[in-house]
Amino acid sequence: MLVSMGSIDMNGYWFTSSLFQIEPGEDAEINPGCYGQQLAIWLKTQLEHRGYSVEPIINEDWGRCLMCSRDPFMLWVGCGNVADPEQSGTAYPGRPVVWHCFVVAELPWSLAPPIGRVSVGSPLRNRQRIARRKRGRRVIERKLWVAVRKTFQLPVPG
Repeated sequence: MLVSMGSIDMNGYWFTSSLFQIEPGEDAEINPGCYGQQLAIWLKTQLEHRGYSVEPIINEDWGRCLMCSRDPFMLWVGCGNVADPEQSGTAYPGRPVVWHCFVVAELPWSLAPPIGRVSVGSPLRNRQRIARRKRGRRVIERKLWVAVRKTFQLPVPG
């Protein structure tokens, strides 16, 4: 097994692993205390082996983003470490880093319900169209989440 401890739900996966180390100065690229460059590189390679076309790693203020798709909506995996408020930007001396991965499928504004303007078509049809697209987004998001779980050798619920 790749991990030594883990907790998982639909909001993400938290774990410790000796496979990933904090690189000196890596948090200078984003924010103090935010790590995960090695995790992002490893996970990007794993997802590519599973057939995903992953863009170059995107540095975010909270960690790293692995963009897997931008159309018909943005589908990505976020990864990094769980912030340690006691350390204030230093690397966890004497304690293992808790890593975190999560999957996001962002519904674009063009598919969201109109705000402050009249909708074309019946309100029922608009709600049905939006519901279909949201269901499709959840199905694709779940497929990526299953790929991430398999990458970490986790059981996949039926």
